[in-house]
Amino acid sequence: MLECFHCFSGIWISTRVTPPNHSDLRYQGRGGIRHRHKFLTFTCHYQKCRPWFIKRDEMMKLPGYSLAISFAPISSNVVKSSCRFPIGISRRNLCNSRLFSAHAQKEQSHDKTGVVAKYHLPPWFSVAPMMDWTDHHYRTLARLISKHAWLYTEMLAAETIVHQKDNLDRFLAYSPDQHPIVLQIGGSNIENLAKATELANAYCYDEINLNCGCPSPRVAGHGCFGVSLMLDPKFVAEAMSAIAANTNVPVSVKCRIGVDDHDSYNELCDFIYKVSSLSPTKHFIIHSRKALLNGISPAENRSIPPLKYEYFYALLRDFPDITFTINGGITSVDEVNAARDIGAHGVMVGRAAYNNPWHILGHVDTAVYSTPSCGLTRRQVLEKYLAYGDSVLGKYGRKPTVRDIVKPLLNLFHSEPGNGLWKRKADAAFRNCTTIESFFEETLVAIPDSVLDAPVAEPPPGRGDLFANMHNLLPPPYRTREESAICA
Repeated sequence: MLECFHCFSGIWISTRVTPPNHSDLRYQGRGGIRHRHKFLTFTCHYQKCRPWFIKRDEMMKLPGYSLAISFAPISSNVVKSSCRFPIGISRRNLCNSRLFSAHAQKEQSHDKTGVVAKYHLPPWFSVAPMMDWTDHHYRTLARLISKHAWLYTEMLAAETIVHQKDNLDRFLAYSPDQHPIVLQIGGSNIENLAKATELANAYCYDEINLNCGCPSPRVAGHGCFGVSLMLDPKFVAEAMSAIAANTNVPVSVKCRIGVDDHDSYNELCDFIYKVSSLSPTKHFIIHSRKALLNGISPAENRSIPPLKYEYFYALLRDFPDITFTINGGITSVDEVNAARDIGAHGVMVGRAAYNNPWHILGHVDTAVYSTPSCGLTRRQVLEKYLAYGDSVLGKYGRKPTVRDIVKPLLNLFHSEPGNGLWKRKADAAFRNCTTIESFFEETLVAIPDSVLDAPVAEPPPGRGDLFANMHNLLPPPYRTREESAICA
């Protein structure tokens, strides 16, 4: 049975179609017909339908996102929602049990007992990929606080994955609790991008994302990838086609709104148009700043180029069949909801979610997804993190260290009484503590019980005018060069 979702006046209605014998069906893709077991061709005649649900091992690859296929009889349902993404919001948490490593997954494939399918809510909120920050340790903490936020890995160079194919667990393995999780890869060699994607399949990521937005000189300069790829949309389309051909999960691009002097709205639209029309890419994460490749640091590239949210919202107008996630300068859950209220399909938050995880991630499930919170206090989060930390300490020889594992926790008490003393005690404890438990014993005396045992407080207010009058600021509608020539 095939399930598709449509929005009518704010109500999501699911439509289900029973296919014939699914074992012989074929999928008609951009590159021709691909024979795939349990793949299914389906055409929805509702113009604004955008399939979204993801179900492992029985999924259909469509432009945009994946549509789940279930062969059990299910009745239709109607789910109220004010959200933009076309998805039936089921409160079920049915998903394939994903395993910590490729080896474990192979063992799982021989014993399907207890495997349960799970649907993830869509990425209305996601945490940006950040080098040296969104590692396995941070994602473990983030998932303890929010069950539905989409998490991204740090960017992994395709060459690293290919050259470390005998040591992949160190780079690609993760706890099954981290779903939904996106692997971000970077590179400028199509063959390596394809090989890296194929190698990552064993780890069951929920999406593969190509980095076209990093302005670091190591990446965009010497590496010739990251944001410099925006200058060659045809190459990006070829790369995305190669990535998509080697995976059964959705693919996406994260990019800026421009590079150096190539920063007009029409040039951004040319990039989106070419990549989306020449490849299966139908999801773009847009950092609403351009990148300057010469003369400023990556940190300055996050603050000096001005934010142009009007470019992002114009993309929603000019590319109605593409899913867009906004990124850049959004620092509170109020601002996340404000961005979505005026049309953003999804919102990605970066450093705010790292620097203040409790007060940002702690409100995502309730304020963004309208689901219950994790219900944990910070003391309970630390108890769970302790078990994780001691289990991975020194797993790869001397790494990870106590400092590596504790690093994401240093902002857990942001703006709380005792925070300064906690960080000073942490600096001292790193010198002599050899376990996570001993680290906590030495440092948590700085934090009052009233803080450790308090639930998540009300979210801090956001800037109410961040998206004010946005629709009156939009640039003129985009026309392709062919359309402009015809009109002329």
